[in-house]
Amino acid sequence: MRQVLIAGLLMALAGCQDTSPQSGESNTVTGPPPNDDLRFVRGYRSGDDDCQLTGETAFTVNFLDDAADLVSCPTGSDADRSLVEMYPAREVAQTGGYTVYSIPRQ
Repeated sequence: MRQVLIAGLLMALAGCQDTSPQSGESNTVTGPPPNDDLRFVRGYRSGDDDCQLTGETAFTVNFLDDAADLVSCPTGSDADRSLVEMYPAREVAQTGGYTVYSIPRQ
């Protein structure tokens, strides 16, 4: 019985691995930075789009338009550049690492 317990303990310990970052590695998650001025609704072009359909906040209230979508992208990102290439996006503001665009609805 004692040998079974020791074997079980050794197997459990063998399953434990050090997952701390190695020298030069980072365990930070990439993605859009948080921003209290913006209320993100969903990805604009797809569910995982870094450009987000943006809802009403005290900051965005003056940019909302019934005939346009308000979309926020991390400033200078690939998603930001491709949004401007794909749509007639008009920049209306910048805040906390995001550029906010108004995009007319088709």
